[in-house]
Amino acid sequence: VIGHPKYQESKRIAIFLSMPDEIQTEEIIKDIFKHSKECFIPRYKPHSNHMDMLKLSSAEDISSLTLTSWNILQPSDDDRVREEALAGGGLDLIFMPGLGFDKKGNRLGRGKGYYDTYLERCIKHPSGKPYTIALAFREQICESVPVAENDVQVDEILYEDC
Repeated sequence: VIGHPKYQESKRIAIFLSMPDEIQTEEIIKDIFKHSKECFIPRYKPHSNHMDMLKLSSAEDISSLTLTSWNILQPSDDDRVREEALAGGGLDLIFMPGLGFDKKGNRLGRGKGYYDTYLERCIKHPSGKPYTIALAFREQICESVPVAENDVQVDEILYEDC
């Protein structure tokens, strides 16, 4: 990931905070700050498919986040000081989680459509759609995954030995 050309050239990067069953992103987040890039993380709105990408001030800032009922760390709902990526310069790159992927770029998420809805908002932003890279375990690569009309394909899937 760290050596990937798209990562190297990106300045504004959105990345998920890993759950135990996902590719661990902590070292990538540390590298984002080490290279003075801007780091954004998801804040999911419960009972909807709305998600924002809010700016972290440092890797240590993660310890100030609240744990949701889904066991995900994210900025609290009343946090109004963090920049939302689309309120500013948009994003260059989004690292995406998922449960399953196929080699055509289809992604099976957790079923709420947060990332698909967010990418639709990105497409309408003046900076346009960011490059998307899914981070996966080899075991998550399938022959095909079910897709819906509003699902947005990822540009690239990184997994061991890909």
